Amino acid sequence: MAEISERGYANPDVLVSTDWVAEHLSDSNIRIVETNEDPLLYPSGHIPGAVQVDWTHDLNHQVRRDYLDKDGFEALMSRNGIGPDTTVVLYGDKNNWWATYAFWVFQLFGHKNAKVMDGGRLKWEQEGRELSKEVPTYPPTQYRAQERNDSEIRAFRDEVIEHSNAGKPMVDVRSPGEYSGELLHMPNYPQEGALRGGHIPGAKNVPWARAANPDNGTFKSSDELKAIYEQEQGLSSDKDIIAYCRIGERSSHTWFVLTQLLGYPNVRNYDGSWTEYGNLVNVPIER
Repeated sequence: MAEISERGYANPDVLVSTDWVAEHLSDSNIRIVETNEDPLLYPSGHIPGAVQVDWTHDLNHQVRRDYLDKDGFEALMSRNGIGPDTTVVLYGDKNNWWATYAFWVFQLFGHKNAKVMDGGRLKWEQEGRELSKEVPTYPPTQYRAQERNDSEIRAFRDEVIEHSNAGKPMVDVRSPGEYSGELLHMPNYPQEGALRGGHIPGAKNVPWARAANPDNGTFKSSDELKAIYEQEQGLSSDKDIIAYCRIGERSSHTWFVLTQLLGYPNVRNYDGSWTEYGNLVNVPIER
């Protein structure tokens, strides 16, 4: 596998290798953050010094279907010892889909100094690197965030319907069974969350995991990614694109690929995704 700098990404600095992380474990201006689908993975063993961000409790509002607000984000960062100049390195399970989800949420609040560890937890474990069960504590900071910016990288229901009606490109990153309407969730998951199956009219199906190498979870090269999204699907950097899945986590992975690795300037993540759209009354659905 080529080094990150040799893969032709538009922004190679957004990724770091497991070697890089291992060399910077003691750097005070770097905070390693683990975020997983399975919250029990972190206490079972994590990268030494890493803190845990639980996507359900730390990133989401506990009453509304929404993300935490500015005050909540500031509290999250402060209690984990993260300042505005701290380099946050995110990693996790499932080929980093929750790491890219957290990365996307961090961008809503303007924390630009964030990176993703290529290959995530899988690659770190495959290489036999050290895991710790010690939960670290860091001196709290006085983090100050910008107001959450929902206008640039986030799409809402009415915008999605307008986008679909205008025939603009949309990427459904779910499994083929979900896209066809046969399933309401990924295979082997509870089939719940929506009353109807199918996809938003005009959306193209590009399962999120195609962007990752199946053997170690690292991201495919720029040429490989362009073959998937541009040659197969006709996407290009001048297009206005919306990505979606079931609740916005898998599509954040595709958003990361398109914006950070391929350099597309105008991609939004529809985090309402199929859980919202598949429950709406009187909206068109394709199967």
